[in-house]
Amino acid sequence: MKKLFIFFAAGCLGALANSLTVWVFGHYGITSALGVAISPHLSPDWLYPRIVWGGLWGFLFILPMLQSKILLKGVILSLFPTAVQLFVVFPLVAHKGIAGLDIGLLTPLFVLFFNVVWGVVTAWAIKFVK
Repeated sequence: MKKLFIFFAAGCLGALANSLTVWVFGHYGITSALGVAISPHLSPDWLYPRIVWGGLWGFLFILPMLQSKILLKGVILSLFPTAVQLFVVFPLVAHKGIAGLDIGLLTPLFVLFFNVVWGVVTAWAIKFVK
């Protein structure tokens, strides 16, 4: 049970880092300068579900792979939320096209980068606690 709590909490921390990175990139116009319309407002309504989902995605770290290479594990596991965002959320929920291409051609790269931030911070938090 302790491990599950650690994975969830680390995933939440990773999601906070991810969300702040997304917000900073939007706030300072980095995404829009590169033709991607991702510029969220930092608010509890936007942040809360992202943190909860990040915690839930943190449960992926229970998978018994790359135990000695936790940061690499974080990068690899970040591909799961990336795939869901690109191939489920954008096209089916947000109606932004497959891989979010309706909001910019570089959207998949930004989503991948933002989720790698989640994976690395989550992995680092787990490594720090253990």
